[in-house]
Amino acid sequence: MASPGTGSERRPAVVQRRRIERVKAILDAAEALLGEQGYEAATLKAIGERAGIPTASVYHYFRDRGEVETELLQRHMVRLREQVTDRLGERAPHSVRETVDMIVDPLLAYGRANPGFVQLWRQRSVTLRELAREFDESLAERTWRVLVKHRLIDADTPLYVLQYAFEAGDRFFDLAFQRSPSGDETTMTEARRLVTAYLETYAPADGD
Repeated sequence: MASPGTGSERRPAVVQRRRIERVKAILDAAEALLGEQGYEAATLKAIGERAGIPTASVYHYFRDRGEVETELLQRHMVRLREQVTDRLGERAPHSVRETVDMIVDPLLAYGRANPGFVQLWRQRSVTLRELAREFDESLAERTWRVLVKHRLIDADTPLYVLQYAFEAGDRFFDLAFQRSPSGDETTMTEARRLVTAYLETYAPADGD
């Protein structure tokens, strides 16, 4: 009879730890391939080779490449959302442009530091587009609250206005990284101008 805490009781913990380690190795390998060689190079076979895991074993953890991409993009979005929300909460913005910069600056910095994320963002499947939409909508609502709280836009400004602004920003982000691996600064400058000008049309009238 096995004594407490030994043998079969420890086995599930060992299996779970091995699973966590292998999933992380697969995701890290996918991230490296995306960043170094681009989207087309990050096949499941190449990911398994990079991780030191047989391709057949990779399928024990992910049914297909799409699941790897989904998990990886979710991991990026958790980090990126934290960075953007932290920036929005660090001080009270004094203008719409300052608020826009609070969003664009960490997004651009993150893209430059994480080329694998940019590859996923630009090569989105239906599932990845849905994740990106949910991400944009959550940040759009957060930004709307900040702008209203600090009276930079009218309180009755529809939330869809911020959603449209994020959609436009996404397109500029794509263009910026198409034009330069480090994110073309001129393109992002124009993005700031366009989004700022659009949101400023919803600024409160003087004296409100």
